[in-house]
Amino acid sequence: MNIIAFDTASDTFALGLAVETGKPDEEKRYYLEISGGGRHSELIMDGADTLLRMAGLKKEELGGAACMEGPGSFTGLRIGFAAAKGIALALGIPLIAIPTLDCMAESLSFWPGIVLPVMDAKKNAFFTALYRRGERIGDFADIDAQNLALLVKKAAPSPSLLITGPAAPLVFPELAAVFPQTASDPAYQRAHPGELLNLAIKKCILVEGKLLDSEKEPHSPDSGPLYLRKSDAELHKQNG
Repeated sequence: MNIIAFDTASDTFALGLAVETGKPDEEKRYYLEISGGGRHSELIMDGADTLLRMAGLKKEELGGAACMEGPGSFTGLRIGFAAAKGIALALGIPLIAIPTLDCMAESLSFWPGIVLPVMDAKKNAFFTALYRRGERIGDFADIDAQNLALLVKKAAPSPSLLITGPAAPLVFPELAAVFPQTASDPAYQRAHPGELLNLAIKKCILVEGKLLDSEKEPHSPDSGPLYLRKSDAELHKQNG
């Protein structure tokens, strides 16, 4: 299946394209990463067109559109969903949304201990989840740094901890003071279009045939981003 993927959950956004070659278990990959500086909405569709031209592929040949489900930037997630959903609806193909933190941890399954992807949730808090050997253990969390250390300790009292994600430098000092065997992923800032494609392809294989037919599927055309927290506008309205 030819799948286009939109990673718009953070300041650096990226696009990926997986193209079938006609040979079993073989495909070509194309990537484009842009430090958009808040210009995601301006650049995203031009980026998609660029990838398709690079691959010599027509939009009508796409078989799926993937995006980051969240958590992440409110605006970024909406832009990614809008792009993927628009393509999916226009072409009648599956919309495949994958949790952002799952993508961040996916390539680090080799780590023998706990992998901790972290995103800055502002207000001295972080979006995170714990992973072991590529599998998420526990729920997604919106948590402050002090309670984050308690969350890790509950999962593993003396873990070998690998921190990744754009907020890694913000939590590393405090966690390293508590857990001596703590390392920081040197590529913590990068986008994750490859991992998004990998997990989207796995997801598509698992639910192939249902995404198009069932409105009850979690990633139907009516679904939206996973935010974990209400926006400031929603909170202001609620408290006003």
